[in-house]
Amino acid sequence: MTLRSDMAPPSATTSPPAQTWPQEDYAQVAETIRFIGENWRRQPSVQEMAAAAGLSEAHLRALFRRWAGLSPKAFLEALTLRHARALLGGETSLLDASLSLGLSGPSRLHDLFVTHEALTPGEFKRGGEGLDMRYGFHPSPFGEAILVMTERGLAGLGFVDGAREAALDDLRRRWPKARFSLDAAATAPFARRAFDPAEWRPDRPLRLVLIGSQFDVSVWEALLAIDMDRATTYGAIARRLGKPGAARAVGASVGRNPVSFVVPCHRVLGASGALTGYHWGLTRKQAIIGWEAGRLAV
Repeated sequence: MTLRSDMAPPSATTSPPAQTWPQEDYAQVAETIRFIGENWRRQPSVQEMAAAAGLSEAHLRALFRRWAGLSPKAFLEALTLRHARALLGGETSLLDASLSLGLSGPSRLHDLFVTHEALTPGEFKRGGEGLDMRYGFHPSPFGEAILVMTERGLAGLGFVDGAREAALDDLRRRWPKARFSLDAAATAPFARRAFDPAEWRPDRPLRLVLIGSQFDVSVWEALLAIDMDRATTYGAIARRLGKPGAARAVGASVGRNPVSFVVPCHRVLGASGALTGYHWGLTRKQAIIGWEAGRLAV
Protein backbone atom coordinates (compact mmCIF):
# COMPACT_ATOMS: atom_id res chain seq x y z
CA MET A 1 0.00 0.00 0.00
CA THR A 2 1.34 3.45 -0.91
CA LEU A 3 1.27 5.98 1.89
CA ARG A 4 0.50 9.59 0.98
CA SER A 5 3.32 11.96 1.88
CA ASP A 6 1.09 15.01 1.42
CA MET A 7 -1.48 14.05 4.04
CA ALA A 8 -2.18 16.99 6.34
CA PRO A 9 -2.03 16.63 10.12
CA PRO A 10 -5.38 15.58 11.62
CA SER A 11 -7.72 18.33 12.68
CA ALA A 12 -8.33 18.76 16.39
CA THR A 13 -11.98 19.47 15.62
CA THR A 14 -12.62 16.32 13.60
CA SER A 15 -10.52 13.75 15.46
CA PRO A 16 -12.27 11.23 17.72
CA PRO A 17 -12.11 11.64 21.50
CA ALA A 18 -8.74 10.81 23.02
CA GLN A 19 -8.23 7.51 24.76
CA THR A 20 -7.39 8.01 28.41
CA TRP A 21 -4.69 6.26 30.39
CA PRO A 22 -4.97 6.60 34.18
CA GLN A 23 -1.61 7.98 35.24
CA GLU A 24 -1.69 6.01 38.47
CA ASP A 25 -1.65 2.84 36.34
CA TYR A 26 1.76 3.67 34.92
CA ALA A 27 3.08 4.73 38.34
CA GLN A 28 2.14 1.34 39.80
CA VAL A 29 3.41 -0.53 36.75
CA ALA A 30 6.72 1.36 36.93
CA GLU A 31 7.15 0.39 40.57
CA THR A 32 6.60 -3.27 39.66
CA ILE A 33 9.01 -3.01 36.71
CA ARG A 34 11.74 -1.61 38.95
CA PHE A 35 11.29 -4.61 41.23
CA ILE A 36 11.34 -7.00 38.26
CA GLY A 37 14.47 -5.34 36.90
CA GLU A 38 16.31 -6.01 40.13
CA ASN A 39 15.03 -9.57 40.57
CA TRP A 40 14.13 -11.07 37.17
CA ARG A 41 16.94 -13.64 37.25
CA ARG A 42 15.25 -15.48 40.11
CA GLN A 43 11.79 -15.14 38.51
CA PRO A 44 9.87 -13.62 41.45
CA SER A 45 6.35 -14.79 42.17
CA VAL A 46 3.25 -12.69 41.55
CA GLN A 47 2.87 -12.47 45.31
CA GLU A 48 6.34 -10.90 45.60
CA MET A 49 5.67 -8.48 42.75
CA ALA A 50 2.36 -7.41 44.30
CA ALA A 51 3.98 -6.86 47.69
CA ALA A 52 6.71 -4.71 46.13
CA ALA A 53 4.07 -2.50 44.50
CA GLY A 54 1.93 -2.38 47.65
CA LEU A 55 -0.98 -4.12 45.92
CA SER A 56 -2.95 -7.31 46.34
CA GLU A 57 -2.27 -10.12 43.85
CA ALA A 58 -5.75 -9.67 42.36
CA HIS A 59 -5.20 -5.93 41.94
CA LEU A 60 -1.80 -6.47 40.31
CA ARG A 61 -3.23 -9.02 37.85
CA ALA A 62 -6.10 -6.68 36.96
CA LEU A 63 -3.69 -3.76 36.56
CA PHE A 64 -1.43 -5.59 34.10
CA ARG A 65 -4.35 -7.00 32.15
CA ARG A 66 -5.86 -3.53 31.82
CA TRP A 67 -2.59 -1.76 31.01
CA ALA A 68 -0.67 -4.29 28.90
CA GLY A 69 -3.10 -7.12 28.16
CA LEU A 70 -0.71 -9.52 29.87
CA SER A 71 -0.51 -11.28 33.20
CA PRO A 72 2.31 -10.13 35.51
CA LYS A 73 4.15 -13.40 34.80
CA ALA A 74 3.84 -12.94 31.03
CA PHE A 75 5.08 -9.37 31.40
CA LEU A 76 8.07 -10.67 33.38
CA GLU A 77 8.81 -13.09 30.53
CA ALA A 78 8.76 -10.18 28.06
CA LEU A 79 11.65 -8.57 29.95
CA THR A 80 13.94 -11.61 29.97
CA LEU A 81 17.00 -12.17 27.82
CA ARG A 82 15.24 -15.08 26.13
CA HIS A 83 12.53 -12.78 24.83
CA ALA A 84 15.06 -10.14 23.80
CA ARG A 85 17.15 -12.66 21.88
CA ALA A 86 14.02 -13.86 20.09
CA LEU A 87 13.35 -10.25 19.02
CA LEU A 88 16.89 -10.03 17.67
CA GLY A 89 16.49 -13.22 15.65
CA GLY A 90 15.35 -11.59 12.43
CA GLU A 91 17.08 -8.24 12.61
CA THR A 92 19.51 -8.77 9.73
CA SER A 93 16.98 -9.40 6.99
CA LEU A 94 14.65 -6.79 8.46
CA LEU A 95 17.20 -3.99 8.28
CA ASP A 96 18.31 -5.03 4.81
CA ALA A 97 14.71 -4.68 3.69
CA SER A 98 14.24 -1.34 5.43
CA LEU A 99 17.31 0.23 3.89
CA SER A 100 16.28 -0.91 0.42
CA LEU A 101 13.33 1.48 0.74
CA GLY A 102 15.65 4.47 0.35
CA LEU A 103 16.09 7.38 2.69
CA SER A 104 13.06 9.36 1.54
CA GLY A 105 10.48 6.60 1.31
CA PRO A 106 7.68 5.86 3.79
CA SER A 107 8.38 3.31 6.52
CA ARG A 108 6.17 1.09 8.63
CA LEU A 109 6.21 0.93 12.41
CA HIS A 110 4.42 -2.32 13.39
CA ASP A 111 0.70 -1.48 12.96
CA LEU A 112 1.32 2.27 13.28
CA PHE A 113 1.82 3.63 9.77
CA VAL A 114 3.95 6.73 9.43
CA THR A 115 5.23 8.91 6.64
CA HIS A 116 8.12 11.24 7.16
CA GLU A 117 10.39 13.86 5.73
CA ALA A 118 13.68 15.32 6.95
CA LEU A 119 14.79 18.90 7.15
CA THR A 120 17.81 19.73 5.01
CA PRO A 121 21.24 19.72 6.70
CA GLY A 122 21.29 23.51 6.35
CA GLU A 123 17.96 23.89 8.13
CA PHE A 124 19.19 21.64 10.93
CA LYS A 125 22.46 23.54 11.32
CA ARG A 126 20.54 26.76 11.84
CA GLY A 127 19.21 25.30 15.09
CA GLY A 128 15.57 25.51 14.07
CA GLU A 129 15.77 29.20 13.20
CA GLY A 130 12.52 30.26 11.55
CA LEU A 131 10.61 27.22 12.81
CA ASP A 132 7.38 27.69 14.74
CA MET A 133 7.04 24.73 17.13
CA ARG A 134 3.88 24.09 19.09
CA TYR A 135 3.89 21.79 22.10
CA GLY A 136 1.46 20.16 24.51
CA PHE A 137 1.37 17.72 27.41
CA HIS A 138 -0.81 14.62 27.12
CA PRO A 139 -1.48 11.34 28.95
CA SER A 140 0.10 8.19 27.54
CA PRO A 141 0.42 4.55 28.60
CA PHE A 142 3.93 5.44 29.87
CA GLY A 143 3.18 8.50 31.96
CA GLU A 144 2.66 12.06 30.85
CA ALA A 145 4.14 12.82 27.42
CA ILE A 146 5.21 16.03 25.74
CA LEU A 147 4.70 16.37 21.99
CA VAL A 148 6.15 19.03 19.70
CA MET A 149 4.92 19.70 16.18
CA THR A 150 5.64 21.99 13.24
CA GLU A 151 3.38 22.71 10.29
CA ARG A 152 5.02 19.72 8.57
CA GLY A 153 4.26 17.15 11.26
CA LEU A 154 5.28 15.68 14.62
CA ALA A 155 8.87 16.69 15.44
CA GLY A 156 9.29 15.69 19.08
CA LEU A 157 7.91 13.26 21.64
CA GLY A 158 9.30 12.81 25.13
CA PHE A 159 8.14 11.97 28.63
CA VAL A 160 7.68 13.99 31.79
CA ASP A 161 9.45 12.79 34.91
CA GLY A 162 8.83 15.43 37.54
CA ALA A 163 8.71 18.97 36.17
CA ARG A 164 7.12 19.69 32.80
CA GLU A 165 9.61 22.50 32.21
CA ALA A 166 12.53 20.04 32.32
CA ALA A 167 10.90 17.88 29.64
CA LEU A 168 10.27 20.95 27.49
CA ASP A 169 13.84 22.17 27.96
CA ASP A 170 15.14 18.77 26.85
CA LEU A 171 13.45 19.26 23.47
CA ARG A 172 14.16 22.98 23.26
CA ARG A 173 17.89 22.29 23.49
CA ARG A 174 17.70 20.32 20.26
CA TRP A 175 16.40 23.33 18.29
CA PRO A 176 17.54 26.36 20.34
CA LYS A 177 16.57 29.02 17.78
CA ALA A 178 13.03 27.79 17.11
CA ARG A 179 9.97 29.60 18.47
CA PHE A 180 8.02 27.45 20.95
CA SER A 181 4.40 28.06 21.95
CA LEU A 182 1.98 26.04 24.06
CA ASP A 183 -0.87 24.62 21.94
CA ALA A 184 -2.20 21.36 23.37
CA ALA A 185 -5.19 21.41 21.02
CA ALA A 186 -2.84 21.18 18.04
CA THR A 187 -0.71 18.36 19.48
CA ALA A 188 -3.59 16.29 20.90
CA PRO A 189 -4.40 14.56 17.58
CA PHE A 190 -0.77 13.45 17.28
CA ALA A 191 -0.89 11.99 20.79
CA ARG A 192 -3.96 9.94 19.87
CA ARG A 193 -2.38 8.72 16.65
CA ALA A 194 0.84 7.74 18.40
CA PHE A 195 -0.47 5.96 21.49
CA ASP A 196 -3.93 4.59 20.67
CA PRO A 197 -3.68 1.31 18.68
CA ALA A 198 -7.15 1.98 17.25
CA GLU A 199 -5.60 4.95 15.43
CA TRP A 200 -2.77 2.91 13.82
CA ARG A 201 -4.31 2.94 10.35
CA PRO A 202 -2.60 2.74 6.94
CA ASP A 203 -5.13 5.14 5.41
CA ARG A 204 -4.20 7.86 7.90
CA PRO A 205 -0.43 7.71 8.37
CA LEU A 206 1.13 9.75 11.13
CA ARG A 207 3.31 12.44 9.59
CA LEU A 208 6.76 13.01 11.11
CA VAL A 209 9.41 15.60 10.42
CA LEU A 210 12.90 14.44 11.36
CA ILE A 211 15.23 17.24 12.44
CA GLY A 212 18.84 16.13 12.87
CA SER A 213 22.14 15.68 11.09
CA GLN A 214 22.23 13.59 7.93
CA PHE A 215 23.76 10.68 9.85
CA ASP A 216 21.21 10.97 12.67
CA VAL A 217 18.34 10.90 10.20
CA SER A 218 19.73 7.82 8.46
CA VAL A 219 19.80 6.01 11.82
CA TRP A 220 16.28 7.13 12.73
CA GLU A 221 14.95 6.01 9.36
CA ALA A 222 16.45 2.57 9.92
CA LEU A 223 14.70 2.42 13.29
CA LEU A 224 11.35 3.27 11.71
CA ALA A 225 11.37 -0.02 9.79
CA ILE A 226 11.66 -2.24 12.89
CA ASP A 227 8.38 -4.02 13.52
CA MET A 228 7.00 -4.48 17.01
CA ASP A 229 8.08 -8.12 17.13
CA ARG A 230 11.70 -7.37 16.22
CA ALA A 231 14.73 -5.58 17.66
CA THR A 232 18.21 -4.69 16.50
CA THR A 233 21.65 -3.70 17.83
CA TYR A 234 23.87 -0.65 17.40
CA GLY A 235 26.42 -2.73 15.50
CA ALA A 236 23.82 -4.11 13.12
CA ILE A 237 22.61 -0.62 12.22
CA ALA A 238 26.18 0.56 11.67
CA ARG A 239 26.90 -2.34 9.34
CA ARG A 240 23.75 -1.77 7.31
CA LEU A 241 24.66 1.90 6.94
CA GLY A 242 28.00 0.83 5.46
CA LYS A 243 29.90 2.09 8.52
CA PRO A 244 30.80 -1.08 10.46
CA GLY A 245 33.05 0.80 12.86
CA ALA A 246 30.41 3.36 13.77
CA ALA A 247 28.44 1.47 16.43
CA ARG A 248 29.30 4.12 19.03
CA ALA A 249 28.17 6.92 16.70
CA VAL A 250 24.95 5.00 16.01
CA GLY A 251 24.40 4.76 19.75
CA ALA A 252 24.78 8.52 20.09
CA SER A 253 22.28 9.08 17.26
CA VAL A 254 19.81 6.67 18.88
CA GLY A 255 20.16 8.65 22.11
CA ARG A 256 19.40 11.88 20.24
CA ASN A 257 16.18 10.54 18.73
CA PRO A 258 13.67 13.35 19.37
CA VAL A 259 10.51 11.35 18.58
CA SER A 260 10.50 8.68 21.26
CA PHE A 261 8.24 5.61 20.92
CA VAL A 262 7.15 6.43 17.35
CA VAL A 263 10.76 6.22 16.15
CA PRO A 264 11.38 3.07 18.19
CA CYS A 265 14.82 3.57 19.72
CA HIS A 266 13.59 1.36 22.57
CA ARG A 267 13.99 -1.58 20.16
CA VAL A 268 17.77 -1.22 20.07
CA LEU A 269 19.31 -3.75 22.45
CA GLY A 270 22.79 -4.78 23.49
CA ALA A 271 24.47 -7.46 21.36
CA SER A 272 23.64 -10.02 24.07
CA GLY A 273 20.00 -8.96 24.16
CA ALA A 274 20.47 -6.88 27.30
CA LEU A 275 18.05 -3.98 27.72
CA THR A 276 20.63 -1.20 27.67
CA GLY A 277 20.12 2.47 28.56
CA TYR A 278 17.36 4.72 27.29
CA HIS A 279 17.14 8.52 27.26
CA TRP A 280 13.81 8.45 29.09
CA GLY A 281 14.91 5.85 31.65
CA LEU A 282 15.42 2.09 31.58
CA THR A 283 12.19 1.49 33.50
CA ARG A 284 10.23 3.23 30.74
CA LYS A 285 12.07 1.23 28.07
CA GLN A 286 11.10 -1.97 29.85
CA ALA A 287 7.52 -0.72 30.14
CA ILE A 288 7.29 -0.01 26.41
CA ILE A 289 8.75 -3.39 25.43
CA GLY A 290 6.36 -5.20 27.77
CA TRP A 291 3.38 -3.14 26.62
CA GLU A 292 4.22 -3.98 23.00
CA ALA A 293 4.37 -7.66 23.92
CA GLY A 294 0.80 -7.27 25.11
CA ARG A 295 -0.24 -5.73 21.80
CA LEU A 296 1.28 -8.71 19.99
CA ALA A 297 -0.67 -11.11 22.19
CA VAL A 298 -4.04 -9.55 21.30
